[in-house]
Amino acid sequence: MRIDKKEHVNKIDDEIVAEIRRSRFVVADFTCGAVTGAKETLRIVRGGVYFEAGFALGLGIPVIWTCRRDCIDAVHFDTRQFAHIVWDKPEDLKHNLYNRIAAVVGIQPNAPGIVQRQ
Repeated sequence: MRIDKKEHVNKIDDEIVAEIRRSRFVVADFTCGAVTGAKETLRIVRGGVYFEAGFALGLGIPVIWTCRRDCIDAVHFDTRQFAHIVWDKPEDLKHNLYNRIAAVVGIQPNAPGIVQRQ
């Protein structure tokens, strides 16, 4: 679930915290933004994902860490100890994410939003 796609009238932070509390697991994607200048590309990390992953960890909720390959060097050192799914194409992420979810929390047959691999 992406919180910016959910209809609500509450403060966004309250919605994020409430949804994390209700979750069986959290997928935290650390892919960053980028600003390209004349000489270099500056990576802009998404700070909120660090809060969300840390909050879930504090509650004992499993976190599945992901990051697009070109941004993995921008991930903060204190979270690199976690096994990130490093991906190049969305299809790779989808396949590897399915496998990680199955390994960490299991896949329930016919669960809403889960496409079983053939």
